Amino acid sequence: MAEIKLTEFSHGSGCGCKIAPAVLEKILQSKGSKKHFKDLVVGYETKDDAAVYEMKGSDQYLISTVDFFTPIVNDPFDFGRIAATNALSDVYAMGGSPLLATAILGFPVEKLPVEVAQEIIAGGRSICDEANIPLAGGHSIDSPEPFFGLSVNGMVHKNHLKKNNGARPDDLLFLTKPLGTGIISAAMKKGKATKEHISAAVNLMTTLNRVGVKFGEMPGVHALTDVTGFGLLGHLIEMAEGSNCSAALNYKDIPLIPGIENYMQQFIFPDNTYRNWNAYEKKVIGINGPEFISLCDPQTSGGLLVSLSVDSKEDFFALMREEKIQCALQPIGTITNKKEFVISVVV
Repeated sequence: MAEIKLTEFSHGSGCGCKIAPAVLEKILQSKGSKKHFKDLVVGYETKDDAAVYEMKGSDQYLISTVDFFTPIVNDPFDFGRIAATNALSDVYAMGGSPLLATAILGFPVEKLPVEVAQEIIAGGRSICDEANIPLAGGHSIDSPEPFFGLSVNGMVHKNHLKKNNGARPDDLLFLTKPLGTGIISAAMKKGKATKEHISAAVNLMTTLNRVGVKFGEMPGVHALTDVTGFGLLGHLIEMAEGSNCSAALNYKDIPLIPGIENYMQQFIFPDNTYRNWNAYEKKVIGINGPEFISLCDPQTSGGLLVSLSVDSKEDFFALMREEKIQCALQPIGTITNKKEFVISVVV
């Protein structure tokens, strides 16, 4: 099979192809009556990572999510792995464990050989194998652009459920993966990304956020979400606003993939970085330079953003050392009482 560059067949890349925050807000505005379902524990109102439903007569909640996107890398097997890892992350971000997945595939059958689709599915299945869950079927369509993802069901003990809106003033903020995958993907599409950066980005995007299960077991984790297409800034704003709080970030403490500053200096970053910044700039103070690029960089299969009680810091650090998550051994900021601006950034 001749070399095929999947990213040439799509207008977007990974989670960067998400609909803009302002547009999504309008789409989700309810019209007419809205029926209430008493067993729905988490819906879309709080912009959380997955839906959660109460199972009668059980100490478990059902978690349900779906996530798919267009190619962020050229290799079809890696694309399948990244998309599957990203979809499973929504379950881990609720403190839960995935149970099973079904595939969602859009494929331009007249433009690409069927072997490419086989490789995409194989990549997704390999990640499901790693998570020890079945890829139990799915649905496919003939589409102008390729896309792939999973619908995932999971479970979480009722005492372990983590939402994105439980942060409290004085909580410490941590991030379990460095930022920069969107920037590297943009560099790759321009043919300027180094092999080392591509390898580093793929490694990050295919690393399961399964530590979220252990976060679910920690009472000191007050809020949890994963960082994807809206960037660190967007997802932290969702956390802070949902918790009726504000947040302060120390930019120098935010982990970045080493070397991405070189791309930033060349103005290489996704177009959706501007989209994110335009949606959030009025809620942020302290950014006067290129910091907005990394803070708004649309992440694909990004890390978990944790709001943690100060009293639980040592237990958290012990877990991070055990899991070898070095970038989360330093807080990136704090949750504060509600202020005029949702996010204050110290550069």
